[in-house]
Amino acid sequence: MMASLDIAERRMPQDGRIELMVGGHPVDLRVSVLPTIFGESVVMRVLDRSVVNLSLENVGMDAVTMKAFRKAIDRPNGIILVTGPTGSGKTTTLYSALSEMNDVKDKLMTTEDPIEYDIEGIIQIPIDNDVGVTFASCLRAILRQDPDTILVGEVRDLETAEIAIQAALTGHLVFSTLHTNSAAATVTRLKDMGIQAFMICATVEAILAQRLVRRICTKCREETKVSSSLLFDLGMDRESVKGKKFFKGAGCDNCNNTGYKGRIAMFELMLMNDAIRDLVMNNASTDDIRDLAQKDGMTTLREFGMALVMDGITTLDEVVRETVEE
Repeated sequence: MMASLDIAERRMPQDGRIELMVGGHPVDLRVSVLPTIFGESVVMRVLDRSVVNLSLENVGMDAVTMKAFRKAIDRPNGIILVTGPTGSGKTTTLYSALSEMNDVKDKLMTTEDPIEYDIEGIIQIPIDNDVGVTFASCLRAILRQDPDTILVGEVRDLETAEIAIQAALTGHLVFSTLHTNSAAATVTRLKDMGIQAFMICATVEAILAQRLVRRICTKCREETKVSSSLLFDLGMDRESVKGKKFFKGAGCDNCNNTGYKGRIAMFELMLMNDAIRDLVMNNASTDDIRDLAQKDGMTTLREFGMALVMDGITTLDEVVRETVEE
């Protein structure tokens, strides 16, 4: 009832939203209902707007990645893609970028499903597939609204991707998200959708892959030894970690005895340069594109995660769980 779902309909998946005031501040609950063999499965996603500070400074990028990302979003046109699985913080990163660009001189427009945060000064359009308000139809209409920067919640199909590319080619900066495993794999995903290689080369300026890992609780953090099997998973041996300290959370009241409190993002930023564009045009594999990007200075998700481990922010288990060895 609170999520405005059809309570008589039990055979179809439904999505809704509950807006609550908890302790004097607004909390959003996303409600997803799915029919299963033994009844309905319900998942609620909690979004506490009061604790989200939409600033690039707070996203967790290191100085080098931040500088390169800021340079990419400062461009007058092109496509910036943020990739990763559901719930990896893609929307928060994009909103933080938009907040930084939110200037009275520029017109920023977004199409989202659903709108996660209300930002003053940005025109936000909710998607409603039931009445035909899709990403593609919205994007077409937006182009007639004289925008400077456009955020497309997600590139789900060829039609949306093609209009986003047209927008980038006609002088707009377009932000969007995709579900891929790495920055380099995004190029392959776009080709699989049906986008031609020369279009990718002409419009895509930067691809940011990200994941979220849990932070070690600062109240009960202690030094720990690392198992040989975990080192093996990371392609390391005892000699390579000699003299290095590793930490874990022992568990306390502050972290509900989990050893973790809060989360931090890991990033992998691939900037499209002429050499990478040549590879894309020649239908090179994901591995070739990634190898070249690394030679040009790209930090992979795993390398970024290992830096967080060495700083005592997260554990090796978390990094292994969220990243793959290239």
